[in-house]
Amino acid sequence: MHRSAFASPLLVLLAALFAPSVSAQLAISSNDGKVTLVNGVPTMPANIVPDTIAILDLAAGGKVVAEIEVPGSFMGPPSNVAISPDGKVALVASAYKISPADPKTWVPDNRLSVVDLAASPPKVVSTVECGAAPSGVSFNKAGTLALVANRSDGTVSVLKVSGAYVTRIGTVTVGAATSGPSHVAFTPDGKTALVTKDGSENSVAVLAIDGETVTYGKRDLFPGVRPYGLVIAPDGRSAVVALVGRGTGDNDAIASIDLTGKWPRVAEHLTVGMTPEAISMSADGKWVAISVINGSNKAADFPWYSTKGKAVLVRVDGTKLTRVSEAPVGAWVQGSGFSGDGRKLFMQNILENRLQVLDIDANGQMRDAGSIPLKSSPVGMRVLGAP
Repeated sequence: MHRSAFASPLLVLLAALFAPSVSAQLAISSNDGKVTLVNGVPTMPANIVPDTIAILDLAAGGKVVAEIEVPGSFMGPPSNVAISPDGKVALVASAYKISPADPKTWVPDNRLSVVDLAASPPKVVSTVECGAAPSGVSFNKAGTLALVANRSDGTVSVLKVSGAYVTRIGTVTVGAATSGPSHVAFTPDGKTALVTKDGSENSVAVLAIDGETVTYGKRDLFPGVRPYGLVIAPDGRSAVVALVGRGTGDNDAIASIDLTGKWPRVAEHLTVGMTPEAISMSADGKWVAISVINGSNKAADFPWYSTKGKAVLVRVDGTKLTRVSEAPVGAWVQGSGFSGDGRKLFMQNILENRLQVLDIDANGQMRDAGSIPLKSSPVGMRVLGAP
């Protein structure tokens, strides 16, 4: 039987993930082949290439062990991919697709691809229809339920998961169609989820979960202007949300959320720079990395235009946030992910079709450590085992 060249390395990676004596770490980058940036305007490129996911081993420095075609989109937060807790299935959301009526523009998509990572080679085994512009997606800790934030219709899709068999079992309205649900994350006990809404409501919705029943009791938090990226600490005691702001030149912030009381509530804010779009957390919950666009997605005559984005590293102690260091990264920077030991940070440089690697020393200082080329523009990233 013919097998593709990457089948064997991926099987080795998956075997290593579940072998106690072997170290490996699975990560996935979702990559969009139908976008570029022209003087601050997202534009359809002259040479469109297929959307892909790149499957990586972060323990091997970010080695790409497979790259397969899977629909994705740059629109929405860079959290459009999720990995099941057992590492065998990935869910990849496609928020926008090329318009059938005008191939120079995009229109909302509704597809969520189910990828069997244990297959040889890995492959898309089904497509689930969600709401309009599905974006952030997450599994619960048991791997039995997944939630998808639908940015263009104010809803969250509820998915039942049994191995690689995924079905949509419900839809929860969390706001007006203009509310912009962006990302959704479960608390570790699986009883609660938080949904950022960066549109008309500028809030974070709190969902209650009882088995497969997900409800919204109209309880919202208001951390600031345009809540977007979100992570929940592995101990379940706090969360951190990125406030993407209005993109008018102001320095924007992240906010911590206290999850220990009778109700979740916003606890603290920390200024990190202009347009903190994405946020990721180390496996131990001690660090968060912020993708700060820093005016690099603007036209060259914008007063605060920069040729570079920034990675900002923040220490997390409960709800206390302490800015430790920053490092320059590519323009219009997207998602990120930590290595398992927290000593490397992988940043998505969308315009350069690569992952930038940053080494983190014992004091939290970052330095450039090279890059990993990809076939198309990286726009979303998740790491197995990370919050």
